[in-house]
Amino acid sequence: MLRLYHELAEWWPLLSAPEDYADEAASISRILNESCGSPPRTLLELGSGGGNNASYLKARYAMTLVDASAQMLVVSRALNPECEHAEGDMRTVRLGRQFDAVLVHDAIMYMTTEADLKAALATAFAHCRAGGAALFLPDYVRETFVARIHTGGHDGAGRGLRYLEWAIDPDPADVCFTVDYAIMLREADGTIRVVHDRHVQGLFARSRWLELLRETGFEPSVITEDWKRDVFIAKRRG
Repeated sequence: MLRLYHELAEWWPLLSAPEDYADEAASISRILNESCGSPPRTLLELGSGGGNNASYLKARYAMTLVDASAQMLVVSRALNPECEHAEGDMRTVRLGRQFDAVLVHDAIMYMTTEADLKAALATAFAHCRAGGAALFLPDYVRETFVARIHTGGHDGAGRGLRYLEWAIDPDPADVCFTVDYAIMLREADGTIRVVHDRHVQGLFARSRWLELLRETGFEPSVITEDWKRDVFIAKRRG
């Protein structure tokens, strides 16, 4: 179990603050509006986490937010009480209806096999109406991965959080890499504890992404200009 999304979920806004997402949400909205056959009104987000993108997108769309972590949904409901929330795994969840657009942010990185990735793509396809589009935003494809260290964190309500994120690829021959988090948590009384959390994430070639999207039924293309990395817009034709 990933500690960051379960026992530490209440700390999420101090690790990844909603105010940091305004520009990204604007890019998401623009691309979805340009890619759908008609302006989208309903948007499904799979792997919605703490709801940071939704906190901006909800002004433009009627949003349904799905995440596998009940604890992260608690965080998102506090931030986005207007939005519908549902607990579910993006590989298997079926809501029984379709949406004008589907968004899958970096939670797609937790698909660590081709079978898992294709299942998540199939979920997006099943929930995307004809003429709609799905947007997938992986952090990396195989061709763009670089080992990196990233730091960050925020203060708030008498508490604080700082973290170091260390991404490496121990075996370039497989389709996974690891991300280790060292997280320092400062309580209101000044007590500090340190938590280590290891995440294993998927890493697939650009060409394989496109092949799997086509096999699922989408008409995909790659976009790089907004994020300076490969993201995929996938249209569902009528």
